Amino acid sequence: MNKPVRRIAIFCGLLILTLLIRDNWLQYVRATDLQENSKNRRISIERYAQPRGDIIVDGKSITGSTKTNGSDYAYKRTYKNGPMWAPVTGYASQAFGATQLESIEDGILTGNDDRLFFRRTLDMLTGEKKEGGNVVTTLNGAAQKAAFEGLGDKKGAVAAIDPTTGAVLALASTPSYDPSSFAGNSTKTDTPAWEKLQKANDPDEPMLNRALRQTYPPGSTFKVVTAAAALEHGLVDDPDAKTDTPLPWTMPDTTRPLENDGPLPCKDATLREALKVSCNTVFGKAGSDLGKDKMRETAEKFGFNSEQFVPVRSSASVWPKEMDRPQTALSSIGQFETAATPLQMAMVAAAVANDGKLMQPYMVDELQAPNLDVIEKHSPSELSRPLSEENAQKLQSMMETVVDEGTGRNAQINGVKVGGKTGTAQHGVDNSEKPYAWFISYAKTDSGTPVAVAVVVEDSQASRGDISGGGLAAPIAKSVMQAVINSKK
Repeated sequence: MNKPVRRIAIFCGLLILTLLIRDNWLQYVRATDLQENSKNRRISIERYAQPRGDIIVDGKSITGSTKTNGSDYAYKRTYKNGPMWAPVTGYASQAFGATQLESIEDGILTGNDDRLFFRRTLDMLTGEKKEGGNVVTTLNGAAQKAAFEGLGDKKGAVAAIDPTTGAVLALASTPSYDPSSFAGNSTKTDTPAWEKLQKANDPDEPMLNRALRQTYPPGSTFKVVTAAAALEHGLVDDPDAKTDTPLPWTMPDTTRPLENDGPLPCKDATLREALKVSCNTVFGKAGSDLGKDKMRETAEKFGFNSEQFVPVRSSASVWPKEMDRPQTALSSIGQFETAATPLQMAMVAAAVANDGKLMQPYMVDELQAPNLDVIEKHSPSELSRPLSEENAQKLQSMMETVVDEGTGRNAQINGVKVGGKTGTAQHGVDNSEKPYAWFISYAKTDSGTPVAVAVVVEDSQASRGDISGGGLAAPIAKSVMQAVINSKK
């Protein structure tokens, strides 16, 4: 080979080598970056080229897909009873992305999950269109409806759990929104609908998932945690023995007495009586006597100070770590900086109802391939043991007294043993804002304990004197419990 030809051959070989290097660089090193680049419309077009899989409740889909017009995105998401289910599903929007289950399980719903690789390959060989899989939830449709309709036009949230497994049965938040209203990418309809829902334009924050992401002062419902700590750490052995609680009781290191809500029979009251009528003095003194560290130990076993993933993330509820003794007393009655999500307080009720065993909450039962084969099945798991079986049963008896004889009478269900605790949580500077109404409870039937519930209501329309956990929140909890019980028959 003469020299000019050899030079041309070497040059061409170098060009081919460069092209191969460049090709491999793009396909393997830069592939992920290019796929995720916001300007790469091919990925988005492919993403919406076929219907998404569905989110399932009680064997029926609560989502769907519809053909679009005038867009290169062929399909967009639809929702059945969208506002009711939004705290569960989240949204999937061509313009604004996805949240909650729609985001977390996006790979299954679009059919792009690695676990569906064999299925996708088979579809390519057979010429079948790619399909998305399904997400089967643990939700109970009747319980969700009872929760959503019970809240009505009030601002608030409900969380319900199966105490024996941790399965989430209801997750409601109001006010809510319809994810269908901005599921497309139209600047004429979807964008205005989205903007209308933003906090800057709607101070009620309809897109805030109050059941998982909003923490509230739990008020007197937290006294269940304080009672558990008193029993577990040996401060109280017998719930029916008188406590050494003067009236008035002055918080340590202060000259300030801790007030009860009226002239209640709280002097030296038993733990049972104190829970029944909700004595601040008894539980404030108990928390102060135990000290912040023992109280924190029990609170954290119930789930405080940790985020929960169900798999949607729930904000961490708060038991303050740095407090003096008066602040510990206030925190022990659910005030000061103590804060909890509705999910957290449902976990408290569930742990007590389940004889002291707290199960990890979850709301996805299984993931299905497009042909309905099960890809993944959830196995219930224990999260912690906040209290012993013996002490849990003592606390059950106390909570049942609250409903049978005390502030929780509005949650009574014929033929069913109900345990509960009311709460009216003060908030705002010098408690200037209208309080939050709380109720936590569980229902016990001859066949077991199928449900534990937490309800919080922010009723800005009610007069301050009419706001109470027993009056506003307990009836909602009752309807949710009844719905679960009826669905088991």
